[in-house]
Amino acid sequence: MDLNTINEIVRPTERAEFPAWRAGDAFLGGGTFLFSEPQPQLSRLIDLAGLGWQPLRASADGLEIAATCTIAQLDAFAAPVEWIASPLIDQCCRAFLASFKIWNMATVGGNLCMALPAGPMIALTAALDGVCVIWTADGGVRRVPVVDFVLDPQRNTLEPGEVLRRIDLPATALVKRTAFRQASLSPLGRSAALLIGSRTPRGGDFTLTITAATPRPITLAFDTMPSSDSLRSRIEQAIPPEAYYDDVHGLPAWRRHMTLLFAEQIRAELSAEVSA
Repeated sequence: MDLNTINEIVRPTERAEFPAWRAGDAFLGGGTFLFSEPQPQLSRLIDLAGLGWQPLRASADGLEIAATCTIAQLDAFAAPVEWIASPLIDQCCRAFLASFKIWNMATVGGNLCMALPAGPMIALTAALDGVCVIWTADGGVRRVPVVDFVLDPQRNTLEPGEVLRRIDLPATALVKRTAFRQASLSPLGRSAALLIGSRTPRGGDFTLTITAATPRPITLAFDTMPSSDSLRSRIEQAIPPEAYYDDVHGLPAWRRHMTLLFAEQIRAELSAEVSA
């Protein structure tokens, strides 16, 4: 879609070339949402493509994902063999309601910044203890955990003039055992519940991340594997029935049912892996 209110496009090649932020500005990454519907409030785009950010950088500390990394680039990443949580990348990429054309343009950062409940990159990075690295308008940097970055549907912690630079996934999360569950009303529909469980390789702690069923990601951490009743009770305390998301992709009661069902399946799966 043409954005007929845009009268200027700025293409910085380094941070120092960012213009002073003003009303009507928007950062342009992949543009899959920006160009999908009218944006009458916008008059200037700041194109991030010219910054040349390396899409992915793996090190002993973990994985750095540039905000401009496309879904196709992320899906093609060959993770170190010891990062046994890496199958989550493929699983979350395929939780997109998107064609290959979107995969080649849509960005990881854009999915987080849109802050939609069904955003699979939110689920992936939240479950792997991701931290958002944000460039502030005054030239500084701040770091915010993904679970705190997303506040509500289409609302995040970014202030005017701030840009999401990258998402850091620590190696300590990438070596965990994981279990994934996702449900939609149709085979290729938008996620209505997407849950990820993780556990250290030798047992011990257990973390459950709940997305899509709720307006924002919910992470529940346990020092040891909880019983079925304890897990259900913790979920019910954290997410009362009225707190489940409600839209055409799933009623709250169904989302709650799927959340509780998937949580127990994940608990059982990760318990069995340790016992085996």
